[in-house]
Amino acid sequence: MDIVNPALDDYLLAHATPADDVLRDLVEETHGLEPGTTMQVSHDEGELLTMLTRLTRAEFAVEIGVFTGYSSICIARGLAEGGTLLACDVSEEWTSVARRYWERAGLSERVDLRIAPALDTIRGLRPGARIDFAFIDADKTGYPAYYEELVPRMRPGGLIVLDNVLRGGRVVDPAAQDDADRAIRQVNDTITADSRVQSVMLPLRDGVTLARKL
Repeated sequence: MDIVNPALDDYLLAHATPADDVLRDLVEETHGLEPGTTMQVSHDEGELLTMLTRLTRAEFAVEIGVFTGYSSICIARGLAEGGTLLACDVSEEWTSVARRYWERAGLSERVDLRIAPALDTIRGLRPGARIDFAFIDADKTGYPAYYEELVPRMRPGGLIVLDNVLRGGRVVDPAAQDDADRAIRQVNDTITADSRVQSVMLPLRDGVTLARKL
């Protein structure tokens, strides 16, 4: 199912702030990898991440799922002066690409990469640490647990952004019953019923949910 009409894709991308050379080169390199574009956020979603990070005046952000670092660059660029992005991933291979582009973008000092299961990293945060902004774009079966670990650690007004919440339309297909489909439906329903947050689901690319801590 096409969430965004393919006829509008180029128009939408052309009407966001243009990508710079760093992001364009990262896209080109990532396209040559396997799985390539299927795991990379689109340019318009990246611009949204930068804007949301700036609007929340985030000083401490968490990203779950780094891949080759496109979304990391977008979030890190939106951080307040002196801000830090805690980037969680389990792949040395993909994040080695990300490291090169963080360096090129002048963002290496803003990104704290942890190669470990994200739940362990989050649970290991110092007591009282408060997260201003979080982006979840990793293994879909882990979304419910990631969300539940993040919400209590978000500051009031902090924002959690979840990617791929429509699963290519599979969330409304009764026949779609693999573990990832069920996990995404679970987290979507949890967020809607969660009195701790105000939320909205956007039909951007494969679906993006914004959940603001009250």
